Amino acid sequence: MTSTRRQILARTGATAVGIAFTGAVSELFTGSADADGRLGHSGYGPLVTDPDGLLDLPRGFRYQVLSREGDRLRSGEGLVPSNHDGMAAFAGRRGRVHLVRNHENRHYAPIAVPAVEGLTYDPMGKGGCTALELDGRNNVLGEHVAIAGTAVNCAGGPTPWGTWLTCEETEERAGTNGYTKDHGFIFEVDGADPHRTGAVPLTAMGRFQHEAVAIDPGSGIVYETEDAFDHPFGLFYRFLPEKPRGGVGSLRAGGALEAMRVPGVPDLSTVQEPGAAFDRVEWVPVPDPLAVQTPIRYQDFGPGGITHAQKLEGCYWGEGCVYFVSSFAHRSQGSAASHYGQVWKYEPGRRRLTLVIVFGPDTDIDLPGESPDNICLAPGGGLMVCEDGGGAQHVFGVTRRGEVYPVARGAQNVGTAERPEWGEFAGVTFSPDGTTMYVNCYTPGTTFAVTGPWR
Repeated sequence: MTSTRRQILARTGATAVGIAFTGAVSELFTGSADADGRLGHSGYGPLVTDPDGLLDLPRGFRYQVLSREGDRLRSGEGLVPSNHDGMAAFAGRRGRVHLVRNHENRHYAPIAVPAVEGLTYDPMGKGGCTALELDGRNNVLGEHVAIAGTAVNCAGGPTPWGTWLTCEETEERAGTNGYTKDHGFIFEVDGADPHRTGAVPLTAMGRFQHEAVAIDPGSGIVYETEDAFDHPFGLFYRFLPEKPRGGVGSLRAGGALEAMRVPGVPDLSTVQEPGAAFDRVEWVPVPDPLAVQTPIRYQDFGPGGITHAQKLEGCYWGEGCVYFVSSFAHRSQGSAASHYGQVWKYEPGRRRLTLVIVFGPDTDIDLPGESPDNICLAPGGGLMVCEDGGGAQHVFGVTRRGEVYPVARGAQNVGTAERPEWGEFAGVTFSPDGTTMYVNCYTPGTTFAVTGPWR
């Protein structure tokens, strides 16, 4: 689909879904075109209100609650921690699935990831990862700590060799908020056998407010997003490992960290026309990857400067390209221009950066269509997006044709002690066989398995 500006508004019974965007949606998909065609204009139909007040889904779908904040971990190591965030699913033996789940815990989080000997980086850090082992019917067989003592584990990304890279979205140093070690690193986590990876910071990959990563399986290059909260905002990085495609632990060997420079574009928010492409993307060595004196985004990158963007979040690899998301940009917060979400594509072979989609809100913030955050590709040829904006929180899908449809909606209530108001969705991912969508509610932390007539 080559695209002109379009407004998509699909109304399905009592449920409305609205999104305004410009772009070539077909850029984003790797699944079956036939499956995408059968989906139709209304997706899976209207969302049905859940009488239990947890998760509204289309008719014919059902959910299982796999894990909830405050419950006892099956391992006996402590309680299920707070703030469920990024997540990935990996194939295990005999049809089992290993879910590795981030906990974006700051120093004041209500329930910390329990400290476990050999898996704890900083005893004062409350963040980390837990891992669930599921059978073929999504019954929970085990749940345990995969790494502890980290901080603000937001997103990350899977490796080609089946481990998870968990990212600390903070730059706090030892001595701040009780921490005994510097934070702002990436850690490799093996959900099935966490002692194989331990709690070792991959320092050569930089110390900054990490969000997500994606690995080029051919070259082994790791792409990294930075979700910095203050102006001049974050950068888009690539890490050139000394041992590309080396397997578990290979990233500890080090490498070179570089930041993306788009000549003449100091702020990606100023690019508003989908299809806009830049063919002279440059990669500039980061002067001080450990940010010993100065955060990386403030460092001197030479006469050409460096390219910044607000809210750089989701990042994934597909069809020889890396895609990354800017959730929003607001002039009032220091960006050069405003938007409600961008999806960018970088083609390493051509050194070309292209703006694929610009999102915009509908008139009602209770409808999905702003602030895309975690994103994944669905096996049947669709894009699944976790919304992190105002109003009701959704997971919604977008087809190649640009149809937008609801997949899930968080509990609709004003918040009481018995039924607290729910936060954003995060960590959307699919089982290796494509039959189950897993997704987290950030708070109160809950992990769902959603099954139904996926097609």
